[in-house]
Amino acid sequence: MGTTVATNALLERKGERSALCVTKGFRDLLYIGNQARPKIFDLTVSKPSPLYEEVIEADERVLLSNKRSMTTASGSDSVSKSHFVTGISGETVEIVRPLDEEQLRPSLQDLLDRGINSLAVVFMHSYTFPYHEQAVERLATGMGFKQVSISSSLVPMVRAVPRGLTAVVDAYLTPVIKDYLSGFLSGFDEGLENVAVSFMQSDGGLTPQYKFSGHKAILSGPAGGVVGYARTTYGLETHKPLIGFDMGGTSTDVSRYDGIYEQVLETQIAGAIIQAPQLDINTVAAGGGSKLKFQVGVFKVGPESVGAHPGPACYRKGGEPAVTDANVILGRVIPEFFPSIFGPYENEPLDVDAAKKSISALCVEINDHRRKQDASSKAMTVEEVALGFLDVANEAMCRPIRELTEMKGYETAEHTLTCFGGAGPQHACAIARILGIKEVVVHRYCGILSAYGLGLADVIEEVQEPFSAVYGPSSMQEVLARAEMLTKQVRQKLGDQGFKEDHITTELLLNLHYDGTDTIMTVSSESNDFAGEFVKEFRREYGFELQKRSILISDVRIRGTGSTNILKPAELSKAHGQPQPEKLKHRVFFGTGWHETPVFVLEKLGYGHTIDGPSIIINGNSTIVIEPDCKASVTKYGNVKINVSVQTDGSTIGTKVDVVHLSIFNNRFMGIAEQMGRTLQRTSISTNIKERLDFSCALFSPDGGLVANAPHVPVHLGAMSSTVRWQLQHWGSNLKEGDVLVTNHPAAGGSHLPDITVVTPVYRDGDLVFFVASRGHHAEIGGITPGSMPPFSKAIWEEGAAIKTFKLVEGGEFQEDAISEILKAGVKVSQEDSDSRQEQRVPGTRRLEDNLSDLRAQVAANQRGITLIGELIDHYGLDVVQAYMWHVQENAEAAVREMLKSMGARAAKLFHATEEGPHVILEAEDYMDDGSIIHLKLTINKEKGEAEFNFEGTSPEVYGNWNAPEAVTAAAIIYCLRCLVDVDIPLNQGCLAPVSIIIPKGCFLSPSDKAAVVGGNVLTSQRVTDVILSAFHACACSQGCMNNLTFGDNSFGYYETIGGGCGAGPTWSGASGVQCHMTNTRITDPEIFEQRYPVVLREFGLRKGSGGVGKHSGGEGIVRTIEFRAPVTVSILSERRVHSPKGLDGGSAGSRGQNLLILKDGRVLNIGGKNTVHVSSGEILKISTPGGGGWGSQDSV
Repeated sequence: MGTTVATNALLERKGERSALCVTKGFRDLLYIGNQARPKIFDLTVSKPSPLYEEVIEADERVLLSNKRSMTTASGSDSVSKSHFVTGISGETVEIVRPLDEEQLRPSLQDLLDRGINSLAVVFMHSYTFPYHEQAVERLATGMGFKQVSISSSLVPMVRAVPRGLTAVVDAYLTPVIKDYLSGFLSGFDEGLENVAVSFMQSDGGLTPQYKFSGHKAILSGPAGGVVGYARTTYGLETHKPLIGFDMGGTSTDVSRYDGIYEQVLETQIAGAIIQAPQLDINTVAAGGGSKLKFQVGVFKVGPESVGAHPGPACYRKGGEPAVTDANVILGRVIPEFFPSIFGPYENEPLDVDAAKKSISALCVEINDHRRKQDASSKAMTVEEVALGFLDVANEAMCRPIRELTEMKGYETAEHTLTCFGGAGPQHACAIARILGIKEVVVHRYCGILSAYGLGLADVIEEVQEPFSAVYGPSSMQEVLARAEMLTKQVRQKLGDQGFKEDHITTELLLNLHYDGTDTIMTVSSESNDFAGEFVKEFRREYGFELQKRSILISDVRIRGTGSTNILKPAELSKAHGQPQPEKLKHRVFFGTGWHETPVFVLEKLGYGHTIDGPSIIINGNSTIVIEPDCKASVTKYGNVKINVSVQTDGSTIGTKVDVVHLSIFNNRFMGIAEQMGRTLQRTSISTNIKERLDFSCALFSPDGGLVANAPHVPVHLGAMSSTVRWQLQHWGSNLKEGDVLVTNHPAAGGSHLPDITVVTPVYRDGDLVFFVASRGHHAEIGGITPGSMPPFSKAIWEEGAAIKTFKLVEGGEFQEDAISEILKAGVKVSQEDSDSRQEQRVPGTRRLEDNLSDLRAQVAANQRGITLIGELIDHYGLDVVQAYMWHVQENAEAAVREMLKSMGARAAKLFHATEEGPHVILEAEDYMDDGSIIHLKLTINKEKGEAEFNFEGTSPEVYGNWNAPEAVTAAAIIYCLRCLVDVDIPLNQGCLAPVSIIIPKGCFLSPSDKAAVVGGNVLTSQRVTDVILSAFHACACSQGCMNNLTFGDNSFGYYETIGGGCGAGPTWSGASGVQCHMTNTRITDPEIFEQRYPVVLREFGLRKGSGGVGKHSGGEGIVRTIEFRAPVTVSILSERRVHSPKGLDGGSAGSRGQNLLILKDGRVLNIGGKNTVHVSSGEILKISTPGGGGWGSQDSV
């Protein structure tokens, strides 16, 4: 069986009332998560609400014996002498505080008294020391809790946040599943007591009903589909690898199969992170019920759905236009072959007229827009509009397929596409053509293949244990001994379910990763050469290997399979004669117009029948569309195999803007930028880029204008255009094909020195046709402090290697020796440039190998972009692609102009702004902690939709490092404009076209070339953003900095940014404990943090009461308390320690931040917003980040 009970309960938030039990000091850990906000342009920072109602803290604590630590934990909260044990993983565990069960008992009883009967438990390092969690499980179960989900039992893997969130999901959903099973089984005689009832799990295997749990049930439906096409197509219909395309009503699931089920260890569904082995299934919000819209001159499909009720317009319930309506209008869905279940009484057929009427309304809107753009444009017909929406939907559905294949090193075109689901076969040929796939298989049971797959699945039993060791002969001996013990457990479990020994197979899997990285790969090996298989898989997926790094084992898994062999595919006998179409006359609209299209019924076709397109094959309630120039045949298993012709030449569309292709090119350009980003993340090795995601990738038109910037780090957005244009102007005709440039200097369009940009010019037939660029934060590039983020730098030479321009690759050759010399050289400072009277020498990079590896990754990311745009040019032609590079910018410009017209009119009416003719003048200002002022005079032309951002009155360049290059202010402006547009438009140069920016030379937003700037990118950018949004009266001020923390010594370095409170708005309260505005980088998981570095994380939670009060409260900041277990140098670079984040419209300010150092003798020192301190073992740093400002008077609540 399969069920959507768990999925529906999660989506609808109708699970069991539950609570969370965590280690003391981590009450808000799962709420904060990794700090990143889901959508970077959403000022409301909408996040799914937690699944748990209450949190209780357990007085317990264990630590790992860290190789960098010089001492045991000796914090003031230790209440007993530490003692040491060996954890399950082999790591040494220090028990600082044993679990105090009696302290916990009253809190648990209070939960029961309030009707909360389900409990999730996650304690720090419980993956290797589960005994405290197990004690809570015994205690809570004995007290009467119906469900206790402990993280160490569900997911014995390091990383507290995903493990804890998985336990929460399990506690929330398992009682719902149990209730469902109880009701289901009670409907049978004797409750099916002697019948084996199995359920599909998210990993593609069956499990007995008594072991079916919430965290493994979420993807049970889609998993059945993967098993279905894998077992019925691979090796039977084709020997090519398969891409599964499962299109339903609200979404489309894509997957891949090449003889083994591809799994991932972590996924996110409905805002819930689940860490457990599960099939790798990518979902896109485009299905038959996806809404069709026309917004800011662009066709939009989804992500909103019309749902089952009222459903698409053709369902006769007054629904909005959807993908299904487009298919109905074009003749791809035939009402005569659908049951009469529609209308208010569910007894009428599909309504073609209603579908036409709904899309006709869109057609009027679209043609009005086109006439305004070009009075001579020919009106689009309803059919052309409907087909345009299908083209856009198909392009959107191809993006996750490319991610699943190309991003893992596979060639998409070398696959067979297997289409199923209610709507999948209607789009099969079109999807295949876009992807260059020549073969499609549609199963005879395509409409119910996910259910059919349940009958083909095997029973799976898995056992996993953590194992922490360097891969080698001695550790492998221990692994094999551990595996033998686990294998016995798995075989016993399968044997207990009735499987005989010859029906049981087991497989040893190891989770491996390179030392210093979190990129875990699950590896199997028949010869037990797991390291060799790991290196081979790593090289295939990431394009390189890390030869000088050890391979670490993190987990040992045994996967046991009990073979069911319930269903066998039946073969058909060879058919005779020609296939006979149905008698009805039918027409289908394709790109070349209406076509007379024969209709066949699959049940009446036999093995060997072939059908030329265009044609339609009816398969139950599914419609298989065979497009022109395609040929279908019925296989001996009764399935339909379609040979797809190559995609037609795209150059016929012309260079004149077309609203359909505008949407398609927006999608393709953004997809290319996103793939560049994923390539950079995959091929880099540094924590900053690979795990914190502190990077951005973009493509540019020949003049350096931004075409598409994937939504990575906002402070990079729009800023790279200045960099590309500077390089273009500097090099001119001296740029050659095969050159790649590297730069980080603020005077050359950079932000701060750690952000290194790699720019690649691209040529065709000798002409420069576009640029690609990638910017990544390098954790070390030299300078006066490790980590290259010195709090007290006064000049740029103190901050590291400064590169205005250099050919990193020349003539196709990577200039490793030359760039190494630049990065290592450091700076020798003459007396006139130095405060001291003696000559100074500032060191170069301390991590050259990491720099070189990440630079190569940036070059690889750029090359990925070049390849993808090259494919686009090969298909459409250079003229067309370049024309649409301009068209997408014009489209973004139009959207921003409309927003500015609206905002100008609104400001004049509501904010008492000064009006001078068509101009509306707004002003805002704020102070940095040193007293420097940022002043903005914003003038909006409400008739033309233009704006002038004038920063005259801003303070002079500072003798500090929070000077911000002009590109940073441009990035803040483009970010704010994109947020205020509030519809999904591409982020490109067009956003700044209606804008002029005036920044006085010599102010700290336009400093000299010699100015220190390392803090401008991470501090001042946030304050500029607050000022801009205040001027627009959009929201109150947010925390106003990124709370940059670095620490280390000569052997290592660590860098993080800490979230805080967001400002409230006119209809929302500010989000708490998140990265605000100009950053969205992640923070290291607490267990990884303590495992790798000599620290104890004493507290990580929300700073209660720090948000400003008002009608809508500001978000709360974060408290992060770190005890150091070895002497290190600590640097903090922060703002809002003097001036509070302002409220708006009567709301009060948020609380200022504070940085405290607690010495071993008990003294507490306020170290200020910017400082470097040398700490001893046992000393504690407590960082309290600012809250957000409130909105509106509290009296108006």
